[in-house]
Amino acid sequence: MASVAAVSTPSVLGNTPAQKDYYVLRTLTAGGVAACCAKSSIAPLDRVKILLQAQNPHYKHLGVFSTLTAIPKKEGFLGLYKGNGAMMVRIFPYGAIQFMAFDAYSELLRKNLGISGHIHRLMAGSMAGMTAVICTYPLDMVRARLAFQVKGEHRYTGIANAFQTIYLKEGGMLGFYRGLTPTLIGMAPYAGLSFFTFGTLKSLGLKHFPEMLGRPSSDNPDVLVLKTYVNLLCGGFAGVIAQTISYPLDVARRRMQLGGVLPDSEKCVNLTKTLQYVYTKYGIKKGLYRGLSLNYIRCVPSQAMAFTTYEFMKQVLYLN
Repeated sequence: MASVAAVSTPSVLGNTPAQKDYYVLRTLTAGGVAACCAKSSIAPLDRVKILLQAQNPHYKHLGVFSTLTAIPKKEGFLGLYKGNGAMMVRIFPYGAIQFMAFDAYSELLRKNLGISGHIHRLMAGSMAGMTAVICTYPLDMVRARLAFQVKGEHRYTGIANAFQTIYLKEGGMLGFYRGLTPTLIGMAPYAGLSFFTFGTLKSLGLKHFPEMLGRPSSDNPDVLVLKTYVNLLCGGFAGVIAQTISYPLDVARRRMQLGGVLPDSEKCVNLTKTLQYVYTKYGIKKGLYRGLSLNYIRCVPSQAMAFTTYEFMKQVLYLN
């Protein structure tokens, strides 16, 4: 579950509807581009994570790095990027919605409910993450199915065929939302903690060490932004905290998403039974937290790319 979490500081949106619409469009663009860059940089690691989480029979006896070397041998180099096309279709709207929703929820919490300080980041981030998940979940479902396939054993020929097959054989639209509950439960702490940790570190750093950690924004010299290496460190730390807490729910989500593709799918019909089954059969280290080391390796470059790209796009699009 992997999520892209950065903190934009909502500024004055403008006095006219046209100005507000233009601000929204720029924020959506910045968020979508940042999400695509971040996910593309770690696509091979995402494929390995899905294969290990769901105990794929071809790779379940291997570790993270062994799987990374085995995939090109069995499926060719492009096998590392299987399912990434569906991911890009999903991740642009996901990142765009998440960043825009974070701004909107932050405004709502501050102005309408009077909630400010660091706690509003936790609440706004959680709600933004869940909003983005609900809007893009069917695309994530299809991406997981395509990434789980192994060369020579394809059930789906592509994105369109996967959509058609799931719709016809797995209960219509409800089939696309299998595993949504653990996703939402996992996304709330993950996105909330990501926004909260990064936002808090950013505000404290710029407040207490502005000359050491900050620099003037290129589009507005009156606004301080974090230096690139500080963005990298803060983003990586935020990702580690969020991943550790929410990872078992991500494992349950993947197994429920894969559904009939797995031989033990009847044991994974809801969140509680899935977590109980994985814990009983595989334990904590090899079950609930299988592939976590890969997530730690993923989160630093992913978050670094997300933060760096988003901060860059904010300056290019004059959002500061």
